[in-house]
Amino acid sequence: MKISARNQLKGKVVSIQKGSVNAIVEIDIGGGNVITSTISLESLQALQLEVGKEAYAIIKATSVMVGVE
Repeated sequence: MKISARNQLKGKVVSIQKGSVNAIVEIDIGGGNVITSTISLESLQALQLEVGKEAYAIIKATSVMVGVE
């Protein structure tokens, strides 16, 4: 797989919550860190995602928000 995004985090799918149009996918990237993504049900099927399967969280953004408590 070759893509332009630099932030490619490999992990394991730990949760999939299907809705009527989208699915929420959680990927454990290690160190107690979990990335959550909302994808279409069509993409979920095309990628054949299931809990336990290895996957990449790929992050490409033109802006990054920062917050504090």
